[in-house]
Amino acid sequence: MYADVIKRTRTGMSKSVDALKKDFTKVRTGRASTTLLDEVRVDYYGTPTPLNQVGTLSVPEPRLITIQPWEKNLIPEIEKAILKSDLGLNPSSDGQLIRIIIPALTEERRKEMVKLIKRMGEDAKIAVRNARRDGNETMKKLEKDKEISEDELKRGEKEIQELTDEFVKKIDEAIAAKEKEVMEI
Repeated sequence: MYADVIKRTRTGMSKSVDALKKDFTKVRTGRASTTLLDEVRVDYYGTPTPLNQVGTLSVPEPRLITIQPWEKNLIPEIEKAILKSDLGLNPSSDGQLIRIIIPALTEERRKEMVKLIKRMGEDAKIAVRNARRDGNETMKKLEKDKEISEDELKRGEKEIQELTDEFVKKIDEAIAAKEKEVMEI
């Protein structure tokens, strides 16, 4: 029982950190990355389809993403999907290949990105603290139901707090790394 609660708490906290890192891939840094386009859906014969399933995405240069559609007639649809995506990217095509030049970020835009990163990090910390609260409540309920002793409750709460500290530190490290990446020119 006791170990299950700790394991569930660790899993919940780990998912929060993983979700944060996934969210960070969507934050534009001024450097080209195909993950920027992960959420873009193309109308493929009436079905919203992920961009990477209708063409080959690559990053031949640090500020350029290219898309080689598998069907030439999809080029206008792909361009339309990218423009509608609110990523602030302007695709251009030569009839064969779509090129997306990633513009350099201004200092002001970089600072906005850092604020966004910190807000995302704070949300992840809140999720970790919620997992801590849930774990502690479960431990208290087990102790109240006489399934674990008072000593096990104290030890469990201490372990859960150590987990919380560990995952908050991981979140802080992820924030610092992403912030450094965004502020790089």
